[in-house]
Amino acid sequence: MNIELAIINVCLLCILTVPHEFAHAWMASKLGDDTPEREGRLTLYPPAHIDPIGTVLLPAITSLFGGGLLGWGRPVNTTPSRLRYGLNGMALVAMAGPASNVIMTALFAAVSVFTASLFTPLSEVAERAASLSMYLAVFNMLPVPPLDGSKLLIAARFPLAIYEELGRFGFLLLMVLLTATPLGVWLYRLSIGSTDAIFRIFQ
Repeated sequence: MNIELAIINVCLLCILTVPHEFAHAWMASKLGDDTPEREGRLTLYPPAHIDPIGTVLLPAITSLFGGGLLGWGRPVNTTPSRLRYGLNGMALVAMAGPASNVIMTALFAAVSVFTASLFTPLSEVAERAASLSMYLAVFNMLPVPPLDGSKLLIAARFPLAIYEELGRFGFLLLMVLLTATPLGVWLYRLSIGSTDAIFRIFQ
């Protein structure tokens, strides 16, 4: 059990969850849906987006016992009928979250590179944050409910009945895919490769 690593992981996940969920709310607002604003989600105030179980407790447990890092923030509610571009608008709202993670990866990569010779501990934490942020972006693109990537299925007019059925077992399906298939390894390699590419921009 690595308590220090678990604490760092939970803190980084909390930091990365806030802009991710805010991005969903911001995009929905820009597309005409005021639901996130009315529910207090159009803010960077951390408690508005952090889920005590999904963002703190579960990630701490999985990280502490070497089970990777599994967690989530408070979902941002939207009203699809109020969004411009209909189902395509809903897809844009969904993609805003992973896009924010890519942006955060670039920001943390820059911090890591520019502080490498000045303050090594900060550089190392920033490097881990960059890698984690990219992994969240890649992971969330999986087309499995309730992940952001699943909204692309709806935009592509995937049968709603099948989508809802997938949603009932989405969490279990993700666990099976990550533990019984090479999916987790592929996601890790893709996120690491993407993170390295961003680091090379600043180096």
